[in-house]
Amino acid sequence: MSELNKIALKILSNGKGILAADESNGTMTKRLESVNVQSSPENRLIFRETLFAADSMKDCIGGVILFDETINQTSNYGKTIPAMISETEAVTGIKVDTGAKDLANSLEEKVTEGLDGLRERLKRYYELGARFTKWRGVYSISDKYPSKLAINSNAHALARYSALVQECGMVPIVEPEVLMDGEHSVEDCLTKTSDVIQKCFEELIVHKIDLTGIILKPNMILAGNKSKNKISNEEVSSKTLECLKKSVPNEVPGIAFLSGGQSEIEATENLNLINKNNNTNFIMTYSYGRALQQSALKFWSKDIKDIKGTQNIFNHRAKMNTLAAQGKWSSELENK
Repeated sequence: MSELNKIALKILSNGKGILAADESNGTMTKRLESVNVQSSPENRLIFRETLFAADSMKDCIGGVILFDETINQTSNYGKTIPAMISETEAVTGIKVDTGAKDLANSLEEKVTEGLDGLRERLKRYYELGARFTKWRGVYSISDKYPSKLAINSNAHALARYSALVQECGMVPIVEPEVLMDGEHSVEDCLTKTSDVIQKCFEELIVHKIDLTGIILKPNMILAGNKSKNKISNEEVSSKTLECLKKSVPNEVPGIAFLSGGQSEIEATENLNLINKNNNTNFIMTYSYGRALQQSALKFWSKDIKDIKGTQNIFNHRAKMNTLAAQGKWSSELENK
């Protein structure tokens, strides 16, 4: 077992999942303003450290993805944020891409940037305590998209990023997100997500990536959010498993799904059914941002001094998702 494989398994094992707290300042500003809280470095830190000090960090969260601002901050408890996270036995991670930009020659699509100077940035993040990283490629579905150009460009960038990350002794999260925005059918999502993931692994193999030392962070297979044909949770589970079985090499230790616009309950219920029906060797867990934080954020915004109340809500969501990552969740547990 390689060191990278050990890190990946530490993050994913025993129903633990990943808290995606790597919202850029722009995204976090939108979330805070939506609950009428001013977005300042202090307020962003107070909310995040409230979650990082919650009891469920020890039992449910195996890794936390941070944004550059946060990994450099010292908490109001007097410890650096990575030190605070490692005390809970979770692994510190860092988002390293610099965002999705317009793709030349296909301007309605995006390619993710951030490779320039990445080797040096990774060394600094390693020194700060990070042991895994995240890079997100983003794809939209329509009659024409995602194009071969977008699929190839993003897969190549994800592979180059992964090579640099493993060189630095960290585990890369490979996140190819096919967005749920649009009117597309579940079959379209299945076909196009499979194409995207397969191309990513082709490039990862060309770049000699140790597949036992990565984590895949894909979308679930869903109909578009404007589709007239809504599908059942059972169908989400079966189509998602179909996609992963034909697209992901067996060496990959685990898959941590993004929530991608699903409600908190939907994200939990779908994860639970995927695990109940999981007949693969892959660990299947969660890497959720909004679907772990949204209710806690709403509560916190009403009284940012009520730390225990905010933590109780976060603890509940983390616990529900950790049960779902083991196929043990039920809707009755939501009200206990």
